[in-house]
Amino acid sequence: MNPRFWKLLWIAPAALVAMALFLTLGTYVVMRLLNWLTPTLFGWHTVTFWQALGLLGLVRILFGGLGLPGRAGPGFRGRMRDRMRDRWERMSAEERERFKQGMFGRYGAGPTPGEPGGGSTSV
Repeated sequence: MNPRFWKLLWIAPAALVAMALFLTLGTYVVMRLLNWLTPTLFGWHTVTFWQALGLLGLVRILFGGLGLPGRAGPGFRGRMRDRMRDRWERMSAEERERFKQGMFGRYGAGPTPGEPGGGSTSV
């Protein structure tokens, strides 16, 4: 048989065990931190291991996205950044300059004094 096959046969279960250990350790740390802080600070009840795991999953969904393949980047900001980069690359030099002027005028900023077309050096 192929040596690569045997290597994968050994690595796949090891990776699954490592992921399970990492998830267990992370959940345990979150549980301990919550049980150390929340009863004292807020008077809340202690959290079980499974509640801490559920909380980690909820936080991942709300703040980290689902990490689905085929997405442009990590979460909404990554996709928006990629979309803006694509639009910028399709713009002509005149359209880019018009866009810059519009943005600078809208937000009260302008080119830095050293740039071409920049303002004066006095404040």
